[in-house]
Amino acid sequence: MLDLSGACCPAIGHPRPEGGLRSGAGRIATARVDGASALVACAAASPLQLLSPSPRGRVAWVISASHGGGLVAGDDVSLDLDVGAGSTALLSTQAGTKVYRSGGAVAAQRLHARVAEGAVLAVLPQPVSCFAGARFEQEQRFALAPGSSLLWLDALVAGRAARGERWAFAAYRSRVEVAVAGRPVLADALRLVAGEGPPLGERLEGIDLLATAVALGPAVARHARALLDRLADAPADRDAPVLAAASPLAGGGVLLRVASRTVEAGLVFLRERLAFVADVAGADPFARIP
Repeated sequence: MLDLSGACCPAIGHPRPEGGLRSGAGRIATARVDGASALVACAAASPLQLLSPSPRGRVAWVISASHGGGLVAGDDVSLDLDVGAGSTALLSTQAGTKVYRSGGAVAAQRLHARVAEGAVLAVLPQPVSCFAGARFEQEQRFALAPGSSLLWLDALVAGRAARGERWAFAAYRSRVEVAVAGRPVLADALRLVAGEGPPLGERLEGIDLLATAVALGPAVARHARALLDRLADAPADRDAPVLAAASPLAGGGVLLRVASRTVEAGLVFLRERLAFVADVAGADPFARIP
């Protein structure tokens, strides 16, 4: 785990007030300043916490966390992100996102990002883990300008398998939308709700991790093509520890879907396939994760 005891979010090195932000809201902005990517605005209201191990350099790196160690029923966390022209931003998490049991209220998480011309945004959080009885909704929207690039990952694990909780949550809904120059290139959703169809544990028997990744734009085009070619040449084996499929996206991108029989095998697969993040963003959020 990263040591962030001395990291504070604002690029100037001092805390900024949370005034004007509702509970759970956050705001991040980066810009190209004197040849470097810099964090020029950063604020968050509890339970959302934002930390920055690298507020200025090749990449402006922000890590999101929760004061309570996870999301509880009724939490509504939203983050607004602007990546300025020519800058590079990396958004990750300090640990996996835990979603606790709910008696009815939903825990919600939203990310709305705008990526300006020539900018690069990498969003690489650790997986979401929904405890038994949890209710979770997630919405992520990305508006890309021409010439900008996006690397995005979203993963969900079965739950606390060691406690016998496998796909035991009440509801999980997630949606991602990506548009380039105002034109939609991807609208993808995952809905897993107990009571809709066969039990979730039966539908996902033998699977402990689901993940989706997107690589889109000139900064990642070469890597997207390589990933498409690599998976196209891989033999189809229904008994493989990790099942993966890749589809091309308009504009030279790739959509990657992964289902893994174990969390460990899935994470290793994702780290290997997305290892190019270090070249694209100038930092590797996977490097310090066991």
